[in-house]
Amino acid sequence: MRILGEASQYDLCNYVGFNQENFTSRNLPGIYHARTQGGCQVPLFKVLMSNHCTSDCNYCINHCHNHFERIEFSPEELISVFLHYYQNHYAEGLFLSSGMPGDADVAMENMVEVARKLRLEYEYKGYIHLKIIPGASYDMIKRAMNLADRVSVNLESATAAGFQELTSTKDYHNDVLRRMKWIGRLKKRHHELTPSGQSTQIIVGANNETDQDVLKRAEWLHKHLNINLSYLSPFEPLKETPLADQTKPEEKRTPRLYQAQFLLNSYGFSLDEIILDDEGFILLNEDPKLLWAKSHPEEFPVEINEASFKELMRIPGIGKKSAQRITDARRKGVKFTELDELKKLGVVAKRAEPFIQLNRARQTTLSF
Repeated sequence: MRILGEASQYDLCNYVGFNQENFTSRNLPGIYHARTQGGCQVPLFKVLMSNHCTSDCNYCINHCHNHFERIEFSPEELISVFLHYYQNHYAEGLFLSSGMPGDADVAMENMVEVARKLRLEYEYKGYIHLKIIPGASYDMIKRAMNLADRVSVNLESATAAGFQELTSTKDYHNDVLRRMKWIGRLKKRHHELTPSGQSTQIIVGANNETDQDVLKRAEWLHKHLNINLSYLSPFEPLKETPLADQTKPEEKRTPRLYQAQFLLNSYGFSLDEIILDDEGFILLNEDPKLLWAKSHPEEFPVEINEASFKELMRIPGIGKKSAQRITDARRKGVKFTELDELKKLGVVAKRAEPFIQLNRARQTTLSF
């Protein structure tokens, strides 16, 4: 139980932000506190069905060349543990993944059977996230989507070349991207499937991919598969893996990439507006939105009382919610004259101040 629970911790397809503290004490193996977009924490039973695997992923402790104890749950065993956790309020949902012991559909069959029994035999109505094994059949994916609230296939890399650096046993376009497209197609045809949609994970820093590669893939996933947030996992060198001696990425790299991804998928920015260095990597010393604003003084100051929603969204210190509150207030006849009025709507006034004017009055001058 502890082995399969701990082995699942590096899969980030269900939450924003990651640290080891999300996993609870050793008295409750497999219990993970997921954080929702609204900031609430939800305990999930997060576990592998099996750590048997025929894949040679260089970053993964379960790679096929590693010699250690291989174990697996039967569907009945896993259901028993989960229901014990659920009925005692230790967990409010299930995140189920697995290694790939040969045929992808064999691994998928056991996970789908867990979900089927929970739904139909135990009348469990709560949250289920099922990991789709690369190479799984169309029919098996549809069965999983019919039972799960969310499904995910891990891309792991932003490019096919980067994927080949990590594994020789899976094909990027056929085993992974093709399956993600199937999920998108099924969801489009059958809206009732997987109400929470699909997600994916990209590992940052495990190969030679640039941040431009990562952001380009995240933008593509948003446009073509309606994935608003690709989960970014900072590479973690693990003992007994081929990449054990590789250096971790810079600590600020993944958070900066998340900020840039939000600009692309939620704030109306294009990829060529994200400022990168000459080698295609994001600048770590500053928020990418603030960096863009400082690089385009011709766009500022913006008059808060007249700016469109899109223009408001490009001002540092103003997010989607605060921009919406500003436009809603203006429709009711509110005219803003003081920074404190914006603070009450959630604006980070100190950051926004150099870039705005209120009732034609410039709040401060740009000094950079």
